[in-house]
Amino acid sequence: MGVILSTSEPRGSARERLLARLLDAFGDALPPPEMSLREVAARIGTSHALLRYHFGSLPGVLAAMLTAQRSRDNEALLQAARHSTFEEFAEAIWRTYSRPEQLSRIRGFFSVVGLAAYGPGDFPEFVESIGDLTVALASRAEREGADTREAREVATVTVAAMRGLLLQEVLAPGTCPKDAITLILRMRQDPSVPR
Repeated sequence: MGVILSTSEPRGSARERLLARLLDAFGDALPPPEMSLREVAARIGTSHALLRYHFGSLPGVLAAMLTAQRSRDNEALLQAARHSTFEEFAEAIWRTYSRPEQLSRIRGFFSVVGLAAYGPGDFPEFVESIGDLTVALASRAEREGADTREAREVATVTVAAMRGLLLQEVLAPGTCPKDAITLILRMRQDPSVPR
């Protein structure tokens, strides 16, 4: 599914056009938690009823924005790391999502993940997109000789470790090790670590 990322593209469904306006208005950030759906609607020059119709709720708006933002980020990561190793690609992912200016989006990500845990059917696109980076990392591991099952497992654990460290940084800022990605990747290479 293609997502319009700029209002300079007038094509697409009404939902896609609203999403483009949201992305234009908030850039790489998300609406702050204290902002209501009415205030978000006012910021993009539409009604809250229209946002509710197309996205269901404020968390639905956040989920759609996060899905589009992460899709854009992941496409850029994939383009930049087309011929990278597993380690290089994992490092690029970590650098992208652990930057301090990403903190608002990371908080929004975990907020929506929490809601999706109780109602995955309410956030289908968001839930479906959760595995995108895992698939990309697994393909790197396969290219380096891992069988399909092992590649999927190591990619899953690597992404889970990164997300866990990002959650730790949200909940307890400054406690995440500076060389976190190095530690994660070392576990992959150390044969004494159980697989």
